Amino acid sequence: MKEEVFGSIRFRAGDGFPLSTDTVLLSAFARCGKNARVCDLGAGSGALSLQLLSREASLYLTGVELLPQAVQAAEENIARNSLQDHFRVLQGDLREIRDLLPAGSFNCCVSNPPYFPSGSGAVREGEVQATATSEAGCTLDELFAAADWLLQWGGRFSLVHRPERLTDLFCTARFHRLEPKRVRMVCHRPGAIPNLVLLECIKGGKTGLQFEPTLYLHDETGSMSAEVRTIYRKED
Repeated sequence: MKEEVFGSIRFRAGDGFPLSTDTVLLSAFARCGKNARVCDLGAGSGALSLQLLSREASLYLTGVELLPQAVQAAEENIARNSLQDHFRVLQGDLREIRDLLPAGSFNCCVSNPPYFPSGSGAVREGEVQATATSEAGCTLDELFAAADWLLQWGGRFSLVHRPERLTDLFCTARFHRLEPKRVRMVCHRPGAIPNLVLLECIKGGKTGLQFEPTLYLHDETGSMSAEVRTIYRKED
């Protein structure tokens, strides 16, 4: 099993939970201040939380994950890095978040959620793949409801999703008192249409949306862009 290194943190994905570009980009986009209490909604094997901790070691992460095999992989990663004081994982259903964690107990929430509605032809077969890619286990509305419950007033919710769901994201966020504040489109290369969107919402935030410069994964030559090399912490 391949081991990834995030700064001083070592990560093993576990079967069916690979490290994705989406997760790495979200970890760089999310703004979590020192000593922030952060909840990772749908934590998988802990990749996003570990990435965040590699960027800011003072964070306190709580992951919520439905699949027991993912929870086991996350717990192994926590133990591997001796992060028990800064990262814990709860096995549970985000749709029952009120039974898992107290209201207003976090400064930030983050999520790399399923992108496709239940029944979509884009959904893969198999329990792990279906849970990771479809909303069968947690709809967009249920995801934002969980973030609303967990965040204190003024808390931030950052997630990565698909551009074609942008209207759904904005409408659902505002319904749950999470005002969209920052948007960044991601493209494979200059001239290509966006294939990902990074979004930050603030609970109880005032209206006013900031579009940040497009993030290009590759430059005109097809090489990894300079910004993405920095995000991945690649040496020249």
